[in-house]
Amino acid sequence: MTAPVQIRHLVAGEWCSGSRDSLLSVNPTRPGVVVAEGRSTGTSDVDTAMAAARDAAPSWAATPIHQRGAVLLAAAAVVDRNAEAWGLELATEEGKTKAEGIGEVRRAAQILRYYGNDGDRQTGEIYASPRAGEQILVTRKPLGVVGVITPFNFPIAIPAWKIAPALVYGNTVVWKPASTVPLLAIRLAQALTDAGLPAGVLNLLIGGVEVGDAIVSHVGVDAITFTGSTGVGRRIAAAAAARGVPVQAEMGGKNAAVVLDDADVDLAVEQVMLGAFRSTGQKCTATSRLIVTSGIAEQFLGELIDRVGALRVGDPTDDATQMGPVVSDSARSSITAGIDAATRQGAAVVAGGFPYPDGPLSKGYFVAPTIVEVGDSKAGVWTDELFGPVLAVRRADAADEAFALANDSEFGLSAAVFTQDVSRALQAVDQIDVGVLHINSESAGADPHVPFGGAKKSGLGPKEQGGAAREFFTHTTTVYLRGGRPGT
Repeated sequence: MTAPVQIRHLVAGEWCSGSRDSLLSVNPTRPGVVVAEGRSTGTSDVDTAMAAARDAAPSWAATPIHQRGAVLLAAAAVVDRNAEAWGLELATEEGKTKAEGIGEVRRAAQILRYYGNDGDRQTGEIYASPRAGEQILVTRKPLGVVGVITPFNFPIAIPAWKIAPALVYGNTVVWKPASTVPLLAIRLAQALTDAGLPAGVLNLLIGGVEVGDAIVSHVGVDAITFTGSTGVGRRIAAAAAARGVPVQAEMGGKNAAVVLDDADVDLAVEQVMLGAFRSTGQKCTATSRLIVTSGIAEQFLGELIDRVGALRVGDPTDDATQMGPVVSDSARSSITAGIDAATRQGAAVVAGGFPYPDGPLSKGYFVAPTIVEVGDSKAGVWTDELFGPVLAVRRADAADEAFALANDSEFGLSAAVFTQDVSRALQAVDQIDVGVLHINSESAGADPHVPFGGAKKSGLGPKEQGGAAREFFTHTTTVYLRGGRPGT
């Protein structure tokens, strides 16, 4: 990228500049480099966008689902064509490696294709009636205008898995992405408009907290889908519930990987590394807790520590880099403070945990990949989501204790269990309370055709993706269908 991209907003089918505060997106590897710049939107722009979405809603809902899907399929083709360039932009703006950035862009295209083909799937149900000459049909209708609020860490994939089902099921959208990563939001919105999405069906507003609050509280919004912190999610849910507006919220995670004595060590080390440090640990499904049973603990931790020490940290646009920076200076400060607090609380740093004192890494928002052994201390690193490359470790005597420790969290998003014993795997399925469970693979990962979301305090409302998305983005109408009397 040779010059900053101009930040633009999409309202009522028109690309426009903001009129509020100056907005900069910087390269977290080199914070002096501006990636995108412009002005943010404000609450008055929310009013305009909501009006546009409401005006567009009847005709979009009346458009046959195959035609709505065709727009998503065309947008998927645009995204795929630009995967290399947009993936590089993503790495530059957000900090994940270029390979991960390209992969994320391609995943967004995959999600658009999945929902673009939804017209070929079942759209309703028929039930037998207890009355002669009648059938009972259950049909589905869109909710109306959906407010979409998305985080920084997957700036094109998470928006795609919210916006694509919202659109294909006939809703219109007012979308606020994280203001730290505006560039990929602009790219996705442009792909959809280039694909022929009618004016007002998708509105993109880039701005601060006040814009999100205005969307949530707006009289014109019919539903809200949110991914972000637990605190913000609960606040949104409370505000929406007071007005009878449904909310789908994917929130925090403190995800555990359990490695049992009979695990394939090489596989487990590889997968724990990926779960903990890919995307610099900035995933809601990242492995942030590790439980190892005593018979394998020394060998496993020794190999894991060696791998962490050899991890290549640097510029995410360099093909040799395995882990890039965190997204912002405030994120770096918060993660570093969490590591420091853990040591004060009795935990031991066994890998990483140090600042970069000089060289290029000292100038960017880099945090060394870190492993902290907690033991029996009450360190906050075991319970609090740091959202960075920090892995908290505890040892367990046996599988039962390990599974209990995996459940030792108010969150229940995802978990991973490494074992070659199918009985232990089935025990984990029964006992570990999470929304997503991986056996012999990393805790992170989601596919568009199956439900995604958390248990306990990790999620509110229906799950995302797959057929579950329809449960949120539509409501049912039960139709009692009966004809007139024969011969009349």
